[in-house]
Amino acid sequence: MTVSRTICLGFLAVITVGTILLMLPISTSDGSWNNLVVALFTSTSAVCVTGLSVVDPGTYFSFWGQLFIALLVQIGGLGYMTTTTFLILLIGRRFDLRQKMAIQQALDRPGMHGSSHVIRSIIATTLIFEITGIFLLLPAFVPQYGWSQGLWLAIFHSVNSWNNAGFSLFKDNLIGYQTSVLVVFTVTTLIIFGGIGYQVILEMYLWLRDRVLKQKTNLVLSLDFKVATSTTLILLFIGTFAFFCIEGRNLDTFGKLNFGGQFLVAWFQSVTPRTAGFNTIDISQMTTAGLFITIALMFIGASPGGTGGGIKTTTLRVLTSCTKAILQGKEEVLLYERSIAISLILKAVGVLVGSVATVIFATILIALTDPQLDFIQILFEVVSAFATVGLSTGITGTVSTAAKLILIMTMYIGRVGVLLLMSAILGDPRPSRIHYPEENLLVG
Repeated sequence: MTVSRTICLGFLAVITVGTILLMLPISTSDGSWNNLVVALFTSTSAVCVTGLSVVDPGTYFSFWGQLFIALLVQIGGLGYMTTTTFLILLIGRRFDLRQKMAIQQALDRPGMHGSSHVIRSIIATTLIFEITGIFLLLPAFVPQYGWSQGLWLAIFHSVNSWNNAGFSLFKDNLIGYQTSVLVVFTVTTLIIFGGIGYQVILEMYLWLRDRVLKQKTNLVLSLDFKVATSTTLILLFIGTFAFFCIEGRNLDTFGKLNFGGQFLVAWFQSVTPRTAGFNTIDISQMTTAGLFITIALMFIGASPGGTGGGIKTTTLRVLTSCTKAILQGKEEVLLYERSIAISLILKAVGVLVGSVATVIFATILIALTDPQLDFIQILFEVVSAFATVGLSTGITGTVSTAAKLILIMTMYIGRVGVLLLMSAILGDPRPSRIHYPEENLLVG
């Protein structure tokens, strides 16, 4: 039982438990036993913090069903190892070497020292942001739905926003709040900070603390912080500008809104593919160009160590830096005056190739099982599932059972990671002392 197998089987165990809970009569609004495929799809989508749903969660599930979904989203956002480690801390047990190694691999940390402190800081950060989101969303929901229902709506949407899941208890998702400054900026802020990574948030906190207290410390921001923040800001700016220019003329999405409304919607649609799944417009009415931009943003996803999916911003920067180095005739890849190790470059290439292969394979299979669907709809759905986004053109509930099972598998692969899953299947690689001679090969 390797570390990678422990993580993969752990996610499967949580999905199984969630499926059983969502099948119970107390989980459905009509009090009947739930359909197995619906329960399995919803549980996988929640644990993988995707947000895709074959039913309307607000009307199909009872309060208990919605509570189970929120708990599964919370566990999936924190990660299996983080959740189990936190439970170990609560009962007062010590970490063994295997658990420290699992935390290191799950959180992609450079070392195993201070694992318990990292878990505590992650839990504390999660609670602070989610509770803040709840208080900010209360003024938007309580006046319309009352205290009890408004409080539950605030809790549910705050948890889903921070964990980058896209489940909503409203039939039209958040379209009814597309021009609400409070809802838009609260949800998008939770999405951004939830997906940018805990390490980045911690460094940001330490930097701000030193500036406020005017402490003279030699705090050096890590390369992870610089790459994650700069890439996130660039993608948010490009996405907002692109959606504003392309969909601003589309009367079926937000072309009828004023300038301020169009900016809010464009900003929201730029944030949510990375990788939440909430929407303030009808995705099925977007232009083909808008859909492809959304697909690109979904595929890139969030940053390592966060609650989002995709190939990650750091992978994108490493690959683009490789291209830049080739064009400049350099023999090393540089990022912010730091040389990138060959092992990281190989890992980035592996992530990209594995991700593209998964998307292509799943798209072909669904095209065979549901030939009546358009290619752009299938590709959009598959990338949304793989990148654990949750956006949909509206076909999730209408696809065949075989297509639903393919999407379930795609969500699972996207959540645990292509390389981690292959490591769990094939086993840990064995080092070799054999070195073969180099030879040139024509490329490009």
